[in-house]
Amino acid sequence: MSTVPSTPRAKTGIASATPTTTRVAGSHVLQASPHYTTTRRHSLYGTEDRVVIDPGSRIWKVGFSGEGKPRDVFYADAKNYDSLWSWSRATDPAEKAEQDNMLAINLERCMRSVFHESLLAEPKARKVILVEHPLMPLYIKDMLAHILFSNLQVPSISFASSHLLSLLSVGRITGLVLDCGHLESTALPIFAARPLFPQLRTTPLAGSRFSSHIRALLLLFGSYLPPPTTLSAAVNVPAANRTTRVPQEILTDAVIEDIKTRCCFVSDALESSLSDVRASSPPGDDPSDHEPPPSSDPAMSESEFSRGSLGQESAAESEFSIISNPTHPTSSGEARNENHLQVLANMYMRHSTATDLHIRVVPPVSQQTGTGRGTLIIPGWVRERAAEVLFEGGDVDESSVAEVILDALLKVPLDLRKTMASSILITGGTAMLPGFIPRLHVELLRATAPLNTSSTRSRPTYDRYASLRPLVPHFAILNNPAPVPSSSTRANVNAGKAPAFTPATMAWVGGSLAG
Repeated sequence: MSTVPSTPRAKTGIASATPTTTRVAGSHVLQASPHYTTTRRHSLYGTEDRVVIDPGSRIWKVGFSGEGKPRDVFYADAKNYDSLWSWSRATDPAEKAEQDNMLAINLERCMRSVFHESLLAEPKARKVILVEHPLMPLYIKDMLAHILFSNLQVPSISFASSHLLSLLSVGRITGLVLDCGHLESTALPIFAARPLFPQLRTTPLAGSRFSSHIRALLLLFGSYLPPPTTLSAAVNVPAANRTTRVPQEILTDAVIEDIKTRCCFVSDALESSLSDVRASSPPGDDPSDHEPPPSSDPAMSESEFSRGSLGQESAAESEFSIISNPTHPTSSGEARNENHLQVLANMYMRHSTATDLHIRVVPPVSQQTGTGRGTLIIPGWVRERAAEVLFEGGDVDESSVAEVILDALLKVPLDLRKTMASSILITGGTAMLPGFIPRLHVELLRATAPLNTSSTRSRPTYDRYASLRPLVPHFAILNNPAPVPSSSTRANVNAGKAPAFTPATMAWVGGSLAG
């Protein structure tokens, strides 16, 4: 009889050796290792859980190692939504010193916020893992290390490549990682957990250019309803009579960020041709005015248009110079450019099914005497086609995101190309646009398609990606939400098989695993 209760007592003892604990209410349930009696292992410096920090130019992601998602995600500049740094520095020594001092102050503020507000942790007892971009300037890493060691007095810092950590988060050590961030998009091949930095390729077509393009399109094609001056005017005056062009003052960085993250998406590739552009040109116009240059596609002027509206990041006064006095162009070139943009707008509207959105915005200072807020009307085709600027190639200095991947594959050794092409991983905040990853796969296939010899004006005669054409069946994106069946077994095995982490947090999750 005494042997009957012995079995449950033995099970209870074994179960208590590996308890399941919850670190934070609502967080992930973690199973302890059977080699330890607690979930937290202690060392000379205190608790063993590392602090993982992913410091972006605009958005920071912070948390503890061993967890599946960051504890906090915040804007580095919560008031103005500006970037902490850019890839250009002042040439004047005094101005450069002032910029560096301001950057050091902002970095210290963010680092103190990480430990004292987001994590509520003692920095002296926490080792730190810093997720670094491969092209992050050395002086910024110097500042981060100085702040952590001198001001916060952390015991150790480990710098880890963001591309490698992103690949580790999906359980692989070999692949081609494309990081679409705010300042630039960077493609880096990785073989056996070793980043091949000489094969790195980059382009400025990223979140910053996307934001500038949205702003420029809204200034040209958007509509604005100012708040009525009186309540009776709101009832008696039709909305169509109150519609005006969009003032520049209402398109703040916060509004553009809200539009970019909540309203925009990426649609399927538009099979546009020169005949489509000619068919949509207004009557009386010379169709030759809308013909693209020999070395670009029909939508190339749209990229040039957004580049002109972007200008230099420091020259804010010239950011919207392209639309000053839009009804009275100063030259025939501007008139041709505007006509071409209108033709593209008509073509996009004809093929778009997206609806217009109305957003309440703070009116300009001159209109704040009215009743309530103004209304910004976003055309549906702008929401759907604003991201086209990221897929427009043909420029040597500004390759499209698909061309960056193909250029990196051209630099990879021949015996690694098939492996890299079938293990492509897309990360970064810009890649979170709905439809971005499936569209990128389509653009890869289009860029490597055979040239049309009958039309020499639409494409350059030099076929730069001819050597990659045998890899077309093997193209596979690991985190593609809608993979397309392929004739390659390798592509079918890899496509869409990555864990469902959001592209923006993959680097942080990889740092959490490494910790």
